[in-house]
Amino acid sequence: MANEKQAGDREKPGLVDDGLEGLTYKVIGMAMAVHNDLGPGHREATYHSAMHQRYLDAELPAEREPELPIYDENGNFVNHYVPDHRIDRLLVEYKAHFYPLNNDEVAQCIDYLAASEEHHVVLLFNFGRRRLEWKRIFPPEKVSDHRRKNWKHP
Repeated sequence: MANEKQAGDREKPGLVDDGLEGLTYKVIGMAMAVHNDLGPGHREATYHSAMHQRYLDAELPAEREPELPIYDENGNFVNHYVPDHRIDRLLVEYKAHFYPLNNDEVAQCIDYLAASEEHHVVLLFNFGRRRLEWKRIFPPEKVSDHRRKNWKHP
């Protein structure tokens, strides 16, 4: 039968659709270009500025260091998170470590997602390695375990 799979046929895994219509892949490409251009060894601020210039050149509406406010249970502002860039519903965080990305950096990105219901993806880059390191981070399945309902202004 034509619809039956042949022995040994496997389904190829598909790309995960993040709902941003290719924006994440465009930003990853820009980060690769910056890393190829500058190489490792600079401070994080250097890569931050280089990425911001790439966004401007590509006419992407990138907001530098947006604030994601956190409120206590009484509606008082207590703090805010500051990712490096926001482009539409995408948050971007840069590092320039000589060591690989670890769970601390991933947890920082999950905090960003927990503080905001409008952002669905964080791109985390480490420019400090010989090869660019990056992770695309989605909210945990149970983001409510990470998101305090009180973080939003009542």
